[in-house]
Amino acid sequence: MAYGAQYSFGVFLAAMLDEFGWSRASLSGAFSLYAFVYTGLALVTGHLTDRWGPRAVIAIGGAFLGAGWIAMSGVREPWHPYALYGVVAAVGMSAAYVPCSATVTRWFVRRRGLAVGLAFGGMGMGTLVLPPVAHVLSARVGWRVAYVVFGVAILVVLSAGATIMRRDPESAGLHPDGDAAAPRHAAGGDARAWTLAAAARTRTFWMLLAVFTATWVPVFGPLVHLVPMARGLGISPLLAATLVSAIGLSALVGRLAFGATSDRVGRRSTLAVALALQATAFAALASSRSLGALYAAAALFGFSYGGVSALFPAIVADFFGRAHAGSLVGLIFAVTGALAAFGPLGAGILFDRLGSYALTWWLSAAFNLLALLLLPVTRPPTEPPPRA
Repeated sequence: MAYGAQYSFGVFLAAMLDEFGWSRASLSGAFSLYAFVYTGLALVTGHLTDRWGPRAVIAIGGAFLGAGWIAMSGVREPWHPYALYGVVAAVGMSAAYVPCSATVTRWFVRRRGLAVGLAFGGMGMGTLVLPPVAHVLSARVGWRVAYVVFGVAILVVLSAGATIMRRDPESAGLHPDGDAAAPRHAAGGDARAWTLAAAARTRTFWMLLAVFTATWVPVFGPLVHLVPMARGLGISPLLAATLVSAIGLSALVGRLAFGATSDRVGRRSTLAVALALQATAFAALASSRSLGALYAAAALFGFSYGGVSALFPAIVADFFGRAHAGSLVGLIFAVTGALAAFGPLGAGILFDRLGSYALTWWLSAAFNLLALLLLPVTRPPTEPPPRA
């Protein structure tokens, strides 16, 4: 629900552009503020998940996210999306990725990649289903009513889902992977219980941060600007919205495929393939001029993006252990996401000045190639974690 709604923003953006005639940069800026706030708060929600568990964090987040979406139905001035979506909804969204990913990585060790891929398949499913729903609702009852419907659904689903969350298997008298006893030497098990402060003093942490920053900086661009780009090429609004669904479907497949593969062949080599494919997808977007070409590029982007997003929390837990996964993933996600927040704004500015997204997509490909070059020297810490 959370990510499907988030990636419907391009549909609502197009509808608001039609009604108000505001610039793409101005509305893209609201999404950039939203991304900056929700990813920046990931450190807070990750730390609170480590302390309180995911139930309270996700329930509170669902209330903020649903309220922000409902309030967006009353937008009248250019600053309204910045306050309602960029702040209120963003506070709620900060309780989605990190608390859920940290919880899954605590419950699984041996098949962590597949587990994260399955759980994050919900992100792909939401991105597949909800953008066309947003378009149909906007076309039939107006985008304002569509915002209310989405907000109420988010509030109900996240509140209900939070009630069944548990911090880790130990809190239910169990062990990771359903084992009868706790694993002693499994990669990413409790034997490697790095605290945030200790991990931040290692070269490994900063290399991981650099890799994921490089690949994350351009990641919001297609999810915000692909629909307006397609409509600018003369593609109908409904077909344009299905391009985001294509990203969602392929991301679902990518999360499952890359997650399961990484359990067998290793996290870093699998991530290298995902980064190479994502660079290729951005290059394909730069040269796309038809609906078929856009579908192919969107599908390749979704497949690789899904893989990267699933491998990210898994590799952090592999390197530094389960105990403080929320804080560790939260800090890296906060830094990388805060920088990525400027991607949609930059894309909007470049389009307003150049009348094209081509330079945006080529720069995005270059960022992913940089991440690929940094990956070979990003290795697990060789020293044991310091004693508490």
